[in-house]
This record gives sequence, C-alpha cells and structure tokens, in this order.
Amino acid sequence: MPNTQALKQLLKPLESGTRIPLGHGRADSCLLGGLRQDALHEVFAEVAGAEAAATSFALGLARRVLGKHKWLVWVRQDFAALEAGEIFAAGLLDLGLDPARVLMVRAHDARDVLRAGADALANKGVGAVLLEPWGEAKVFDLLASRKLTLLAQHHATAALVLRFSADPLPSAAETRWSIAPAPSRAGDENWGMPRLDAALTRNRHGNLGRWTMEWDCNNGLFAEAHPGARPAAPADRQAEAALEGLRAAG
Repeated sequence: MPNTQALKQLLKPLESGTRIPLGHGRADSCLLGGLRQDALHEVFAEVAGAEAAATSFALGLARRVLGKHKWLVWVRQDFAALEAGEIFAAGLLDLGLDPARVLMVRAHDARDVLRAGADALANKGVGAVLLEPWGEAKVFDLLASRKLTLLAQHHATAALVLRFSADPLPSAAETRWSIAPAPSRAGDENWGMPRLDAALTRNRHGNLGRWTMEWDCNNGLFAEAHPGARPAAPADRQAEAALEGLRAAG
C-alpha cells in the first residue's frame, strides 16, 4: 500500500481532469465548471423513502458524463433489486437514457459489486459505471474508494456509487451528494420535470451547497428549479412520478 506522499502524487493528475457541466449554474460554479468525468462520485439517499430520487439523480449524472456511443454499466447487488425493485426500460427512456446502452450486472454481495465495477471501469467502451451495493457495505471503505478513484482517472471513466441505508464513511471521492425528492411546481398537474433536493456535502476542489434541481429529460441536463412549489404534493409520490416505472412493482 503506498504511503501518504506517494498517494498524493498518484491522485495529483485528478486536479486537471475534464469537467462536464450539469446545467445548473450555481452547482456548476461550486464544481469549478462541472462534474469531473474521470473521478469517483457518491450519491446517498438522504432519508428512507428517497431511494427513487437518489436513483434518478445518479442516472442524471451518468447521462451527463456518458459521451456518445458509450455504455453505462450498472452493477446492482441482488438485495438492492429485492428491496428497491427491478429496473424498467421505459423508465430509463423517460429519464433520457437509451436502454440499449445500459448494461445491467447483478452481483451476489457488496464485494462482488466492487469487483465487477472495477472490471467495468477498465473497458474502453464504457463511459460511466454505476455501483449499487446495499446497506452499510463496509467493503466500500477508504481503500476501495482510492482504488476506484485511480481506475476512473486512468481510464477517463466516471465511477458513481449509489448508497441506500448507509452512512457516509471517509472516502477519496471527488464529490458526495445527499438526495431527497422535492415538491412539484404549483399548478403542474402532470408533475412536470423530476424535482430533487440536492445537497453537495463533499467537494474536493470547490464549495458545498444545496439546491432544488429539475432534471430536464429532453435535453439531458439539470436546471434551476422555478419558484412555486406545490406544498400538497407528497415527496414520495413526486419521486415515483419522476422515475415513472423505473422501479417495477415486485
């Protein structure tokens, strides 16, 4: 295992990587222009019941960094599918992702999720890897985050880790997000664009912040939320509407 000084030298190239704008001005300002394409990013569900919102946010990030003709590899622990439901192709389309470019991988446990994700990052045809362990998943520790960070940098491929029922641990991730659903716009009977309460709680090279974002499925970017939230809209219903079938009923 490299010492601290050697590790800093290994991670130094990360400071000059490509950044992809999210489309949300204030968030992009904190991110010094956008999300690092060749880095590790963590997405947490802020509270129980926010899993759908966190999933849609992570998929939005993947959509931003994928690039043309690249694959999204989504590695899910078996238990995640049991708890959160299976993935429905129409839901991916509604979020602006081509299901034909999404490769689903099922893993027995968190350790297998980590191994499969590391292998996927080394594939030239992959533009982003989404790893979804379940629960605390202690194997996703500081050492594992360093390994994923170095792989992401070396292969210029984004690594996204989606965490449910887990508390943040020390990590080498470039960013960490805490996501919850946000109420829909007042008067929007069709619920409109998915609305998310997004908190940037870790940012290695910029400021932190919290914003209400809208995911523009048609243009594939995050937008500033317009004022006028509908207070009567249940947050969990809004999140389900945002995914619209992404999680099929079991």
